[in-house]
Amino acid sequence: MFGLCNFCKSYGLWNDGDADRSELILEVHPPVALDTTRMGDEVVVIKNGGRLCGSGGCIATASIVQDKAYFEVKVQRDGQWGVGLSLGTVNVNNIPFGVDNQSWILREDGKVYHNNQVVAAVSEVPHESDVIGVTYDHVEMSFHLNGKPLNTSVRGPKGTVFPSAFVDKDAILDFYFANFQFAPPAGFSRIMYEQTIL
Repeated sequence: MFGLCNFCKSYGLWNDGDADRSELILEVHPPVALDTTRMGDEVVVIKNGGRLCGSGGCIATASIVQDKAYFEVKVQRDGQWGVGLSLGTVNVNNIPFGVDNQSWILREDGKVYHNNQVVAAVSEVPHESDVIGVTYDHVEMSFHLNGKPLNTSVRGPKGTVFPSAFVDKDAILDFYFANFQFAPPAGFSRIMYEQTIL
């Protein structure tokens, strides 16, 4: 406790006049989820921002700022779908994602698309009830299937990127930004909001 108080004093976050205060006020962010303010007109987001259905795209509430990030997506129902990373300016009504230069997306056919070109393909195609793990380290985006690496990496996603997905033709995707179904690869962790220390 005294170490925390001295730390806070050294950064001007706690003054001697605050000694009678019994709480330290911290900024608390909501959990990372699908962003209902940045989703397609025909998309439905339910389960506290964890399930995507309908027709269209959506991005997450937080961009990836840490060195090594991980999230998972379960294919709850087959259909037309895509999972990956997008810039925050991606058109969420223009599906499938991957037809523009603002998204890098693994689609239901096992191919990764960017700028309307196939830039990679996974060794095993995900299907209904499979869990896709996505890692990103600001150099490469990689995919895992049910906890096993698919040995497919995509170079290129740069800038402020967000986890993103699209669904169509009855597809349903469930997102896990924490409480993962499988352990993240070594060194990777859940997506965290950017913190500012004044």
